Amino acid sequence: MGVLGNTLHSVRSINIRLVLMQVISLGMIVTSALVIWKTLMCITGTEAPVVVVLSGSMEPGFKRGDILFLHMSKAPIRAGDIVVFNVEGKDISIVHRVIKVHEQEGAKDVYYLTKGDDNDEDDYEGGIYADDQKWLRQQDVAGRIVGFLPYIGWATILMSEKPIIKYMLIGALGLLVITSKE
Repeated sequence: MGVLGNTLHSVRSINIRLVLMQVISLGMIVTSALVIWKTLMCITGTEAPVVVVLSGSMEPGFKRGDILFLHMSKAPIRAGDIVVFNVEGKDISIVHRVIKVHEQEGAKDVYYLTKGDDNDEDDYEGGIYADDQKWLRQQDVAGRIVGFLPYIGWATILMSEKPIIKYMLIGALGLLVITSKE
């Protein structure tokens, strides 16, 4: 029996029930992760309860690779608070400190000016905001920082900057699931 014959014999001997159980186990792991993420979203009041710092603009407080935990409470955002926000036309969230709050009496809209701790200019002058934007609006803010874990987010950074690492990890995990006997 040649190599092809051995391969065909191996494929025929795969226990369909075992493969189905492995697929179901993988599905349960993915489903559990999604349930945990959705639960965190409900508890924290934000669509992104966990983010990774991608730049050094908030050093020395937060360094590249730190994982930040967010919460969006009813309490008003004030100068000094560190927030995560999104800007139209930019794909990534930004972590910076609120340096000014603009509120008008009688108006319910509140506007914020932010700045990275390690930056020389505020985010308007530095060109972080959209072209026609001078202030952040409440709907731009994803959440306020309530805690962090240093350096843990480097895995995410490496996988986004070097996709081959991500594909190797996914392949290794897939191989582990397929070859697992239990």
